[in-house]
Amino acid sequence: MFSRFNYSIFWNFLLITTGSILFSFGAKSVVIHHEFITGGIYGLSLLATRLTELFSPGVWYLIFNLPLFLVGWFFVSRRFFLYSLYSIIVVSLASEIIHYNLMISDQLYAAIAGGIICGAGGGIILRSLGSGGGLDIVAIMLNQRYNFGVGKTYLVFNCFLFSMLLSLYDIDTFIASIILVFISTMTLEHVLTLFNQRKIIYIISEKNQEISEILTQELNQGATFIKAQGAYSGKDKLILMAITNNIRLKRLEEAVFTIDEQALFIVENSFNVIGSTFGKRKIY
Repeated sequence: MFSRFNYSIFWNFLLITTGSILFSFGAKSVVIHHEFITGGIYGLSLLATRLTELFSPGVWYLIFNLPLFLVGWFFVSRRFFLYSLYSIIVVSLASEIIHYNLMISDQLYAAIAGGIICGAGGGIILRSLGSGGGLDIVAIMLNQRYNFGVGKTYLVFNCFLFSMLLSLYDIDTFIASIILVFISTMTLEHVLTLFNQRKIIYIISEKNQEISEILTQELNQGATFIKAQGAYSGKDKLILMAITNNIRLKRLEEAVFTIDEQALFIVENSFNVIGSTFGKRKIY
């Protein structure tokens, strides 16, 4: 039921509209007033406006995105293309309509605020079945084909972008722009993994059979045995693996050490668990 809702037109239009407006608000209320560069295609749009003064950032953003949309049409899907096109239109219109200034005078505070707002907006858009266009299209293609993080794609692109722009900006604005892009990238990644973060638990104990019964019967926690062998002792062992979340983690820890104080309890972060009772694979 929830999976079908994620694919509904209403939910995707809501995500794209909210994210696009939030991104535009951050760009127009903070970034432009301090002459920062956001990075990505919108960063190129801001730069083009500053150098040529021919069009506004919203118009340049639309122009730069046209060739990239062909990539989305042929290499991702038509649904992805249409949702992304809607996002570009909303960003362009919102950039023309919004003329608000948050009145943040300190450059560092402005970089932090702008990065959080723009990153959150971009992350909300990418939680839909579309994108914000531009570099999002390339990032999603790399993520689908090579499992390369969306935020990392932005970081790599922006390193090249800012290396070319160093001579055009004073050092304070240049550094503040880098801070903005870094915070924006981290915020985007956190928004994308929101509600998806999981904990992978490995339990090594001589009482794993007893522990597994408590986990499955009393805590309703699924678990799996992994066959292993001690490197020093050469004895066969069973490692108990479970996937849970932050809320249930402490209860599992207490249950394990109540049974075996000598147990080894290993926790790893995972931001993408797909299949079974967890999230479904996202299909653009």
